[in-house]
Amino acid sequence: MHCDLMVKGRLLTMDETRPVAAAMAVSGGRIVAVGDLADVEELRGPGTEVLDTGRRTVLPGFVEPHNHFFNDAVMLSGPLVDIRPVTLPTGDLVLARIEEEIARRGAAGAYFIGWDALLQPGLPAVTRDWLETRSPHPLVILHNSGHIVYFNDAARRLARLPDDIADPVGGHFGRTPDGRLDGRAFETPAVEMITYTLFEPVLSAGVVAAARSACGRAAAAGVTTTTELSFDGRTRDRLQAVIDAGALTTRLRLYETARSAAEGTVAPGTGDDLCRQIGVKVWADGSPWSGNIAASFPYLGSRICDLLGIEPGHRAAPNYEAEELRELVGQFVRDGWQLACHANGDVAADLALTAFEPLIADVTDHRTRLEHCSGMRADQFRRAHALGVTCSMFPGHVRYWGDQVEDAFGDEVAERWAPIADACASGMRVTLHNDSPVTPVSPIGNIATAVSRRTRSGRLLGPGQSIPLHTALRAHTVDAAWQVRAEDVVGSLTPGKYADFAVLDRDIEETAVEEIVETTVIATFLEGAVIHDRTA
Repeated sequence: MHCDLMVKGRLLTMDETRPVAAAMAVSGGRIVAVGDLADVEELRGPGTEVLDTGRRTVLPGFVEPHNHFFNDAVMLSGPLVDIRPVTLPTGDLVLARIEEEIARRGAAGAYFIGWDALLQPGLPAVTRDWLETRSPHPLVILHNSGHIVYFNDAARRLARLPDDIADPVGGHFGRTPDGRLDGRAFETPAVEMITYTLFEPVLSAGVVAAARSACGRAAAAGVTTTTELSFDGRTRDRLQAVIDAGALTTRLRLYETARSAAEGTVAPGTGDDLCRQIGVKVWADGSPWSGNIAASFPYLGSRICDLLGIEPGHRAAPNYEAEELRELVGQFVRDGWQLACHANGDVAADLALTAFEPLIADVTDHRTRLEHCSGMRADQFRRAHALGVTCSMFPGHVRYWGDQVEDAFGDEVAERWAPIADACASGMRVTLHNDSPVTPVSPIGNIATAVSRRTRSGRLLGPGQSIPLHTALRAHTVDAAWQVRAEDVVGSLTPGKYADFAVLDRDIEETAVEEIVETTVIATFLEGAVIHDRTA
């Protein structure tokens, strides 16, 4: 048997039985051999394509274990205006774009994604009066974290929200002293009452093209398997349209929101190796950058507090009581779903672990996940690992917001912020993620930050939480594949698995720590076929 493709070079396989190889053979989209050049050469035939990568690194395709792929696709496709800090770095630019789009879109209304007062200096506090004076037509601005949405009264009426609507479980609305909505909704159950109602109609038409673009962004970053951590079953028909059109060229694992999953529309594991639904997602707290992380430590700095519209000393409450959260997810565990729980603060982590412990105690291989975990303590990671819980960490909290942490929470918290080393020391399989569209998909950026602990300004933040390069690489490949229940088909360059791999522009093991972030993905392959080629 001759192979279709032979890859030569320096292969970091992420397979402990053969960590480094010189060649790999691919046939029918699967890896059929990995090893020394002479051994693999035997499978080469007259029709075999040969890819010689020299001293460049060949890795398994990156796995993005906590993404919002579908949201990223549709929200960055045009109908919503991208005002994220990675797009518009200053408040002046944001405000100018908002005014421009309000004028251009007129009565149709203007919808924006990406407001972040901490990263975009010059933004004002968002009040009901500020929103009302911007436009008489619907105006909606989604905070970069996704945990707050701002809306004017025209948008409220269009969404058919009564001015005295009750707070949903797990979320709440900001209110004026007389109890009316003040133009703010906090946390997913409340946020989506605005965003789903108003955004979905304007996003539906271009969903196939939007998904193609999102897959292209993933492939350019070397990602061959990604996730949707807030899938809404109401959009299932649109996802199917993407699949039917052949526009999904990145493997996708779905975690449905608890509210949506309560409809019970599909069984765990529904789908195939390209797109499979495996989990349910809940949020125990909010974001550090929107003032609603549930932590034992308070917000300190008056500058940060002013920007977030909170008082110094503020401590946010978690979104649920433990029994309330347990009741919400109990049936999902019994039905065999994997749980993923957003828990940024240590109070939120305790809440989640306490709520989940009696539910998962007798479940084999439940792989319950905690997400982000930037304020967790070392003892909590050890407790989580003892329960079989694994954590997915967000290096972006260092890379993008690391310069804000000391002002927000003080020196002690800053030194242990996003404590990836503590998570690894517990013995659990730790993964890294980007949380797109909050930050762009960039496994290389995550890996560089996890190793260097450098913020975007170059500041060293919590050097004791640095992890070795190989650990960081595993966290975006084989360990991430395991976390999303795909370890049987992807995550390592192992015979029998799909030939999903990425080629870097250098030998990453010989790259200085401070230069890892400059590494570029020059080619990405899915089942042995090129889906990204920087040289083309």
